Amino acid sequence: MALNKLLGKKDRQPLSNTTLLLTITICTFIGMYLLAMLIWGGGFLNPQQFLDLFNNNAYLIIAACGLTIVMITGGIDISVGGSIALITMASVVFMEDHGGGIFSSLLISLGIGLAMGLVQGFFIAYLKIQPFIVTLAGMFFARGMTTIVSKVPRTASNEAFLRLKDFFIDIPFLGTWARNGNWIPSSIEVGVVIAIAVVLALWAMLKWTRFGRNLYAVGGNSESALMLGINVKRTQFFAYLLCGLLAGIAGFVYLLHTGAGNSSNATGAEMQAIASSIIGGTLLSGGVGTVIGTLFGVMSLKTINNIVIASGLREPYWQSITTGLMLCFFILLQSVILSQRKKKLGAMAG
Repeated sequence: MALNKLLGKKDRQPLSNTTLLLTITICTFIGMYLLAMLIWGGGFLNPQQFLDLFNNNAYLIIAACGLTIVMITGGIDISVGGSIALITMASVVFMEDHGGGIFSSLLISLGIGLAMGLVQGFFIAYLKIQPFIVTLAGMFFARGMTTIVSKVPRTASNEAFLRLKDFFIDIPFLGTWARNGNWIPSSIEVGVVIAIAVVLALWAMLKWTRFGRNLYAVGGNSESALMLGINVKRTQFFAYLLCGLLAGIAGFVYLLHTGAGNSSNATGAEMQAIASSIIGGTLLSGGVGTVIGTLFGVMSLKTINNIVIASGLREPYWQSITTGLMLCFFILLQSVILSQRKKKLGAMAG
């Protein structure tokens, strides 16, 4: 390093942990999808099936981004699935029984999400109660409230809402030729646009705002962050508040995709969101993570599920097994890479 300075050469800065893990996740997803195209072909060669990864999982992308925010601070939130179920049921009931519309259902979605984030964030940040316990209670509360709102599944019939639900954005340059010779363009739902906008907004926030830097500082070492003048409690509180807001948006997007309220909606979504964040390079210990990685984490998780189905293993438990194995693989990979990287940087510093 000293020789480089004498020769006027600039030192090559090593990749940050966040960038390194993001690179691994993107390469894994691209390699996995290309391999699926070569081996199974079929639907994997169809542009619409690729876009359906986004159509079917737009809500999960948003919810997983919320988990990424709190996990960067070293926290966790397992209530998002219950919040989404409560949001969908409350929104449908309000539209069907009380004459509500799209705007009112959106306000209900955001209000429920913010309320969950506010209460849980206060208990965790200011009362110092363990995040797992608080959000576990939140999960049970939301699931119970969903049944209280309506014991039977409800379906939205509001005309304006259904028009928005059934609105698709065509992508003319992507599509397939039908057997009759007609060109069928691929399309995405409105929820996908919302999800991509959320990812880009959160990426910009984490990269360029003081609040984003504070999240990483608190997750990396809360005591050091406090010594630097960062309000740790307030940062943690707003992280959970933001996660609740994103759960509200995710609930509305889920409703746009399904058009129904049900107490079983988004069952297991919190675990899939956590898994997607970890696969995307977010560390459970905090301080490392990015929403771009989370996006590719969701895509990787759902691609491996499609590969399992294409292999003829259609029973649901095979998808659970492969998800567990994939999660263990990425956790082990992160541990090994960061351990070796720490040793290398320590040797260079010495």
